[in-house]
Amino acid sequence: MAPPSHISLMAGMIAGGIEGFITYPTEYVKTQLQLQNNAETKRFKGPIDCLVKTVREKGVFGLYKGMSALVIGNSMKAGVRFLTFDQTKRFFEKDGKVSGFGMMVSGLAAGISEAVLVVTPSETIKTKLIHDQNAAQPRFKGLWHGTSTIIKEEGIAGIYRGLTAVVARQGANSAVRMTTYGLIREELAKYYPVQNGKPVVPWTTNFLVGAFAGIVTVYCTMPLDTVKTRMQALDAKQRYKNTLDCLIKVGRTEGITALWKGATPRLGRLIFSGGIVFTVYEAVVSIYEGLNTPSE
Repeated sequence: MAPPSHISLMAGMIAGGIEGFITYPTEYVKTQLQLQNNAETKRFKGPIDCLVKTVREKGVFGLYKGMSALVIGNSMKAGVRFLTFDQTKRFFEKDGKVSGFGMMVSGLAAGISEAVLVVTPSETIKTKLIHDQNAAQPRFKGLWHGTSTIIKEEGIAGIYRGLTAVVARQGANSAVRMTTYGLIREELAKYYPVQNGKPVVPWTTNFLVGAFAGIVTVYCTMPLDTVKTRMQALDAKQRYKNTLDCLIKVGRTEGITALWKGATPRLGRLIFSGGIVFTVYEAVVSIYEGLNTPSE
């Protein structure tokens, strides 16, 4: 049975904030690699080269540039995701269980909701802040200055760049990740003892299942992530007409494998991301249920 809506929201926000802070450097490296294209002199040969050069040139804190946008966005994103997922699941529950189709539809609804309400603006700002760091004289002084400058120059549309690509990516991400996690965890839960009518699944199992769900998600949705990043770059308006044009141009000029650029750091992030976010979410929900279970 799904937890109350306010608990879904709170647990998701706590989980998303913690996960975003811990895994941000991998997101930074992934974004830098995706922003490179064959028309430019490549600054980085791969993830390790990007990591080393960034630390050498900008210090360790250089890996956290744009983090505020992602951590705030990640917290809100996870809150919206779990709230939508848990509430949508109620429509598909039968005898306390949800089918694979029900989980997939719930995951898709969660992904679309978070894409429109949170992900597009937060990730557009994050991408532009990271891209700006490649300039000899970066323009943006921080999150608030960067955001206000973007809105002033491009309007609200400036932080909603690549909305179609983000909706496609987040919808697919959540449908794949939530379904994979939900079905596997439900199956494994049968092998654990039941307490107060619910199986007691250890945090290690939640972490491993969440991590596996992250691996599946990366390889299924990486092309959508790459297109999303290109559409949110500083020069996207000049390079691409729309999301489809971006997809075609990247595939045609850089080869189909370019759509999986940044898969390694994203894999690193989503393995830990999946493990952390599901583990923290389940822990917060368990604490709530423990506090609200009448003592015998």
